Amino acid sequence: MRVLVVEDDRSIAEFLVAGLRQEGYVVDHAANGVDGLELATAQSYDAAIVDVMLPRLDGLSLVGALRRAGVGTPVLFLSARHSVDDRVKGLQGGGDDYLTKPFAFAELLARLQVITRRGQAPAEASELRLGDLRVDRLTRRVERAGVPIDLRPREYALLECLMRHPGKVVSKAMIVSHVWDYSFDTGTNAVDVLVYRLRDKIDKPFPTRLLHNVRGIGYVLKVE
Repeated sequence: MRVLVVEDDRSIAEFLVAGLRQEGYVVDHAANGVDGLELATAQSYDAAIVDVMLPRLDGLSLVGALRRAGVGTPVLFLSARHSVDDRVKGLQGGGDDYLTKPFAFAELLARLQVITRRGQAPAEASELRLGDLRVDRLTRRVERAGVPIDLRPREYALLECLMRHPGKVVSKAMIVSHVWDYSFDTGTNAVDVLVYRLRDKIDKPFPTRLLHNVRGIGYVLKVE
């Protein structure tokens, strides 16, 4: 899942970006409202975390511009303001949730998962299935034939990307966009290595194969 963080406080931004990436999210960061608006309108995000007080363009104005442009990305506002009026303004201004600083990362993550579910189709929001392979997107629990499978964050992100396109070939470029960020070195074989690791966990212990190579194009998850 791809998340946009718009936060001008460097320490908070670094904390958020590192924590979200550790959880398997692909994260883009903007340090002011103008850059945040540009990113949010140019790319598709599963959610955005937006500070209310931003340089160049404040968070409320940023989200208002997104909504007028028809961009429905779920937004979690961050703010040092604790009053009820401020929270109401944030929600009425197009935000989906409002979290005051300081905050616990676990709470932010839980709120992010909630607003992300609201923006998805109900069937995809909670669970993805292909044959005997099951992914619970709320708990990030993966199992095949009832056997739990322990995946690292990027392995999970790859599996989710493939599960969202069952039976369809997913290119390496699509995988890079979903699993890594803009700083990824496309000259490496990291995608192939990651696919190998995932296949070793979801296919090797089981009698039938789900993850297939499509030579020169990408990969497909399907039941044969």
